Amino acid sequence: MSFVQKRVIAEADAGQRLDRWLKRTFPQMGQGRIEKACRKGELRIDGGRVKPSTRIEAGQEVRIPPLPKPEDAKQDAPQAKPKARITRADAELMESSVIYRDDHIIAINKPPGLPTQGGSKQTRHVDGLSEALRFGFEEKPRLVHRLDKDTSGVLILARTRAAAQAMTAALRHKQTRKIYWALVAGVPVPYLGEIKYGLMKAAGHGRSGEGEKMICVHPREVERTEGAKRAITQYATLYRVASRAAWVAMEPITGRTHQLRAHMAEIGHPIVGDGKYGGSSQDNMGDGWGAGVGGVISKKLHLHARTMRFEHPVTKQETTIHAELPPHMADTWNTLGWTPDLAAEDPFESLL
Repeated sequence: MSFVQKRVIAEADAGQRLDRWLKRTFPQMGQGRIEKACRKGELRIDGGRVKPSTRIEAGQEVRIPPLPKPEDAKQDAPQAKPKARITRADAELMESSVIYRDDHIIAINKPPGLPTQGGSKQTRHVDGLSEALRFGFEEKPRLVHRLDKDTSGVLILARTRAAAQAMTAALRHKQTRKIYWALVAGVPVPYLGEIKYGLMKAAGHGRSGEGEKMICVHPREVERTEGAKRAITQYATLYRVASRAAWVAMEPITGRTHQLRAHMAEIGHPIVGDGKYGGSSQDNMGDGWGAGVGGVISKKLHLHARTMRFEHPVTKQETTIHAELPPHMADTWNTLGWTPDLAAEDPFESLL
């Protein structure tokens, strides 16, 4: 065992979670040991108690309890599962998904059906497959935000710690803009509007992800409803097919789980293919429609992160990245006679 140590956080390490910094600095410290040291007050920052998720800042002093020798930690630790090998097909998939790359960030057009991060029984995901996107760098790129598994489109990864910190801060402080395209059942009226329903998680049950389903709460009830959070979505109806379906652009002003899907379903126009929030029916359901259109239209979710606009974390230049529609949405657009160039560059310009 070593003695108590004190380390001062360097500028380059600022903004990280304490547990991640510790595991990178002291590989013999596992997550369990870190959590136990936090509970017992053995790990402290500037003399105060902390949690594993505490964000560290430059100049702070971290008190680190005696650590086991690396060889002892290896003996005590449970055998780690070997890292899954990235197949050539997955490596080619990730490389072909890259739509922007420089020395600081990478943007990919995430395929639908590929989770952003691992979870219950999810072993194949962007975070793991990003090993294929090193392109000569020592470390794999870091996720700075996420998309739902079945949502495609622009996803940003940072190639350096500094770029990750800057992009995370920009997202947290609403200094980025994201515009999504969707096909929805029915035609929203008015054509340009704002949805302000709050969102709260449903009680979890079962093994099919029901716990992740969000319930809409009327704006007047948000403050008095436990667990409800404010949520705002702007939408613009771009083109329609009679009263059957519409091409809608959406901009989430807040970033809640399943926000766009829950909001569109709540106003009676669920996103086509969204069985969780709109059901799979083609029938009119009360004031709205089911999430099916029928015919040759794919039953996959028709939600795509089309555009992301942000200040580059290093050059400070305004950067705009567009992602092409995934194959099933491109087929739908072709069937309905729509082309991407029909949409305005910024459908919400009049609302700014």
